[in-house]
Amino acid sequence: MDNATPHEPNASDEASGDRRRISRKGLLKAALVASAAPLLAGGGVALARDAAATGDGPLALTPECDDGDDLTPPQMEGPYFKPNSPRRTSLVTPSTPGVPLTVSGYVFGRACRPVSGALLDFWQADTNGAYDMARFNFWGHQFTGADGSFSLTTVVPGLYPGRTRHIHVKAQAPGGRILTTQLYFPNEPRNNTDALFDPELLMNVRNVGNGRQGTFDFVLDVAQTPGPTDPPTEPGTSWAAGTSYRAGDRVTYGGVAYRCLQAHRAVSGWEPPNVPALWERG
Repeated sequence: MDNATPHEPNASDEASGDRRRISRKGLLKAALVASAAPLLAGGGVALARDAAATGDGPLALTPECDDGDDLTPPQMEGPYFKPNSPRRTSLVTPSTPGVPLTVSGYVFGRACRPVSGALLDFWQADTNGAYDMARFNFWGHQFTGADGSFSLTTVVPGLYPGRTRHIHVKAQAPGGRILTTQLYFPNEPRNNTDALFDPELLMNVRNVGNGRQGTFDFVLDVAQTPGPTDPPTEPGTSWAAGTSYRAGDRVTYGGVAYRCLQAHRAVSGWEPPNVPALWERG
């Protein structure tokens, strides 16, 4: 890293008892895990952006993404963290062995507003389950864009004794406290035996070609206006017939987020769930 990654000695050791009540998103994830519901077909657990998205882009200011009870939970740092990782969005080269993986998403504060310039420091095992402690293979940090977005190019991490597949990350808003946590993959047999596994940290993952695409939105404990609501507000429907959408536009419909694949003018009957050629979930 250009400058040493800031680190608070106790930031990664927050007790689970300090968490707020279990969120609706967490309960949904736990239910999906318990029922072994498939998450590799473009569907899956709710993302913070599900309620934040509108036809004008992914950043409508509704508090549904957190409502004060849905902060991304912390997890232990583990023994392999190294400071001073290189700044980069890709941890691989064309010759790197493994199943290609992209992980993308957004960083939000407590009022569902995007956090620009947030630091995300990733590290993981290679496809064989080994960490490179001599160099910085599979280490890298980046900063979110003005819209709070990030994207990471890597490979699916391998397994090693005692752990399921996971990716480590430190997330920090500018001037804020460091969140140390881990991201997990759905439908992994070892999720059931890994003592650290937390279903609230499951990514949405789908197969694309010979690789995979994962999505995850971080919600950091960053005060924003408006503040969280209690009880939580429900997401609204933003898709509307008669609206002209461009490729890349994001909307919500029925409380689920969709991304436009082809420019078109919406008409009744072309609701996002009905036209997969025009809308992609997630």
